[in-house]
Amino acid sequence: MNMKKSVLIAVASLTIGLFSTNAFAQTQQQDTTKAAAPATAPAAPSAATSDVVGVLSSTTDFAPFALAIKTAGLEPNLKTPGPFTVFAPNDVAFSKVPKPTMDDLMKDQGKLAKLLKYHIVSGKYTKTDIIKALSAGKGKTTLKTIDGDTLTLSVNDKSNLQIADAKGNVALVISFDTMASNGVIHGLNGILMPQ
Repeated sequence: MNMKKSVLIAVASLTIGLFSTNAFAQTQQQDTTKAAAPATAPAAPSAATSDVVGVLSSTTDFAPFALAIKTAGLEPNLKTPGPFTVFAPNDVAFSKVPKPTMDDLMKDQGKLAKLLKYHIVSGKYTKTDIIKALSAGKGKTTLKTIDGDTLTLSVNDKSNLQIADAKGNVALVISFDTMASNGVIHGLNGILMPQ
């Protein structure tokens, strides 16, 4: 009974944390929009009509991920109707990869494509969908990547959503529900590694 209560508390904490993070992010976005020049304000509506590649390319936080998708030749795949859920490492996550490792990846299209596909799931899983799956899975759930690999989603002890890869590396989901015409993008603070 205590285990069930602990799981419910963790899921409730995640839900509250996710909603408060989203509210904070929306508040920041509103403040930024107010300070921005009128010419930049219309950019937000066009993002919702772009596919995941277009949205990733137009967001500076995901520029290295968007470049890697282009380099790996995955753009045509991600421009299809999908839908896709993309767990996109942000620019800070890519900056942590040693330059020689990143250079080698960018030269090996097959290896780079495998790494990127490990961050893409078939189907559209919004924050709400993930919370429901975590509740049903008692604080843990899995999703299959487009290559059939497994990502394990859970709530850490600080009520943050985390994703573990096959090697046990963990990345935190730091942004949610960036919508695209053929899916949704969630931001990660790390890069997941396939087997």
